[in-house]
Amino acid sequence: MSASAAAVLQARNTLGEGVLWCQREQALYWTDIHAATLWRFRPRDARVEQWTMPERLACLALCEAEGWLLLGLASRLAFFHPASGTLAPIAPVEPGLPTRLNDGACDRQGRFVFGTLHEPPAGGARQPVGGFWRLNADLSLERLELPGVAISNSVAFSPDGRTLYFCDSPSRTIQCCAYGDRCGPPRTFAQVDDPRGEPDGSAVDAAGNLWNAQWGLGRVACYTADGRLDQCIDVPASQPTRPAFGGADLAMLYITSARDGLDAAALASQPSAGALFAAPAGTIGLPEPRFAGTPPRLSAHPGGTAAGALHSASGEAHP
Repeated sequence: MSASAAAVLQARNTLGEGVLWCQREQALYWTDIHAATLWRFRPRDARVEQWTMPERLACLALCEAEGWLLLGLASRLAFFHPASGTLAPIAPVEPGLPTRLNDGACDRQGRFVFGTLHEPPAGGARQPVGGFWRLNADLSLERLELPGVAISNSVAFSPDGRTLYFCDSPSRTIQCCAYGDRCGPPRTFAQVDDPRGEPDGSAVDAAGNLWNAQWGLGRVACYTADGRLDQCIDVPASQPTRPAFGGADLAMLYITSARDGLDAAALASQPSAGALFAAPAGTIGLPEPRFAGTPPRLSAHPGGTAAGALHSASGEAHP
């Protein structure tokens, strides 16, 4: 079975990523990593807002604390309050290593699990020197006992929170493991057999299916809980990056995408590359877990800095 996604916002993101749905605001958040920009889009009135970050923004999470986000910047974690522009640092990640943060998501207990990727010198090959980490509610940071990765991706959790999904994208293999305070031994969950593609970001629906954006293949693949390929949603851009369930009933699948690395011919053939896409999922998603840690009080601004904000009443949005 196959369906097709359509562009709902011609965002022209260089590397759109990290999309998630905020039920409180009925809005989507995501990042354009290379543009160091946080995006927010409200489908009901097509309102678009953007915030410029002091460095590349790789991933993000909603917070239990009203009005706050948790940001995975290239080199560090930080809280961000969009309404005030306050950015409050939490901790650096892998200082001294040639890595940056990449994919991440909150577990069902409200802890933020994320990975890093290797940034080699020009002309160099990526090596599995990155890792997977967890930011706990008390803001302590721990490295998970998982293999090293060149490009971390596909961080997602089963509905009961007892299984962690993840991947090293160049391996073209999505893995999973038993998850709790510790991680069990990894095992293969699904393999992307087409050598043109790699697994990117993932989301899990209420039935326990894993939906994975597949870079290079222009699709989001849905795998059942036992790893069987069930269906695909075609995306009219070759580089989809991450899906998220959204809408009032969590029945719409939103998908970010990228223009990064596409030559002129490829961009001409896929003019919506870098757009935000959507398709009816035919299933129901789960509410996005929120980070349980406590941000600083706005009145204190401890160590906080201001992020720049750009606001537009509407963008190139389509129903």
